Amino acid sequence: MFEMELSLLLIMAAVALAAGFLDAIAGGGGLISLPALLVAGIEPVAAVATNKVQASCASVSATVSFIRKGLLPWRDSLPMVFVSFMAGGAGAFAAGLIPSGTLDKVIPPLLIVVGVYFALVRTPGNAERPPRCSALIFGATAVPAIGFYDGLFGPGTGSFFLVAFVLVMGQGLMRALSSSKLMNASCNVGSLLVFSMTGKIIWPLAFAMAVGAFVGAQLGARCAMRFGPGLVRPLLVTVCMAMAVKLLFFGAPMPTPLEPVTQGKSASITAVSS
Repeated sequence: MFEMELSLLLIMAAVALAAGFLDAIAGGGGLISLPALLVAGIEPVAAVATNKVQASCASVSATVSFIRKGLLPWRDSLPMVFVSFMAGGAGAFAAGLIPSGTLDKVIPPLLIVVGVYFALVRTPGNAERPPRCSALIFGATAVPAIGFYDGLFGPGTGSFFLVAFVLVMGQGLMRALSSSKLMNASCNVGSLLVFSMTGKIIWPLAFAMAVGAFVGAQLGARCAMRFGPGLVRPLLVTVCMAMAVKLLFFGAPMPTPLEPVTQGKSASITAVSS
């Protein structure tokens, strides 16, 4: 049996709470949680898989909040929900085929690119505009592309959906935010189902982060309805860039207690007294 420090679980639960909060407001919570897992020493594929548990809890939690507030006519979006679900699963399957060494080299630069994008993109307004294409075309192109990206990598998916619904479908801010939560939840669940069969998820860590993400998403959804996504974008970009630079130039430490876990073995949780 292998030990996992309680302090690590508590820290990552707090990280997931912050990520769930940010994700519910503007999307992109994975830009905090995934780099944090990598910095903690989790092997890349295992980090993506473990992060998917908390991401699913956060996105589903936020989606339920929007539905309860009557902001999301989810029945009209069921075809897109199915497409997003399948695309997320396909992305997760593809992630398992990529060598870990490749992800080690690709993830930090990709985080920087995504961070720069969100630093430059303008916060959309709440005015409705005519869509640039039909819902059928949007569901056959943008939705599977973003859903696949979510299963393969993940960070920023909610924001990509948000921007797509605003720029392509002409939705106002709050309607687009609600739609993006539904699509994000769908591809998250689809990819999670695939990852759960690979043995890559570190379940003790995943459960701790899921609790934090659920609480954070509930708080974030309430703030989103009041303040909008402009609230946390500067913080999101700053944290993303800082962690990406850390991974790119200094690497991620690989703690010995976690190495057997990332190889598919089970772990036991023990409290470590200070």
